[in-house]
Amino acid sequence: MPTDKMIAEKHGPIGVMTFNNPKRFNAVSMEMWEGVTEILADFGQDEAIRVVIVTGAGGKAFVSGADISKFEDERSSQEAVARYAVVVDQAYNGLHAFPKPTIAMINGYCIGGGVGLAVCCDMRICSDNSRFAIPAAKLGLGYGYEHIRKLSDLVGPSRAKEIFFTARQFNADEAYGMGLVNRVVSGGMLKAYVDNYAELIAANAPLTVAQVKHTVGEIVKDPADRDLEKCAEMVRNCFDSQDYQEGRQAFMEKRTPNFQAR
Repeated sequence: MPTDKMIAEKHGPIGVMTFNNPKRFNAVSMEMWEGVTEILADFGQDEAIRVVIVTGAGGKAFVSGADISKFEDERSSQEAVARYAVVVDQAYNGLHAFPKPTIAMINGYCIGGGVGLAVCCDMRICSDNSRFAIPAAKLGLGYGYEHIRKLSDLVGPSRAKEIFFTARQFNADEAYGMGLVNRVVSGGMLKAYVDNYAELIAANAPLTVAQVKHTVGEIVKDPADRDLEKCAEMVRNCFDSQDYQEGRQAFMEKRTPNFQAR
């Protein structure tokens, strides 16, 4: 790992990626963005990992955006800004395109780039004390097409505009109402709830889960960019798999199936 401010853990079929900068509410520096890409590469190639949880350390924040204290070192010239943008995009795109299910476990502040990271996950489960905002309009920042599109696809155009136009903080209930998060859980129950959810997903047929994730990803693309043959191929692979046989047999025998992703 390039930094101790990113932590990777493996608990059976569950991988956990933790942003570990609690003194700065898990604000993200260049080395942390690089760590995201490195951790995802490891989780992606590890066949034992079936679900990844993304979270922040300290209990007060998921991710509060970029670490502004690092800007003088990391973004002080046009060349540095360009390199920073490449590294950040690699992290976002890697998380968004990650082939296995991802869950953002959000406790506390989820601000700016934190919202961007959460939106790149498949699901978002937050504590009831979480707060969400994208304060770009208070800072004069511009947001790229892909970042806005991902948010708009999730909450709808009008809600996306509201989030950006007002730049205000939304509480957990508001975030749930607009579809930004899937579930709201009391703070003391958040970790147990997310762990249980991850285990529930991990116990299901990995080929089916991967096929559905890929197909939903194709659905939200422009029609001309969709690879429908790949979607059909993945469906055929499910029906040709040993896991399909195992699922049918386990159902008839009234037992829990043991899926092997084969």
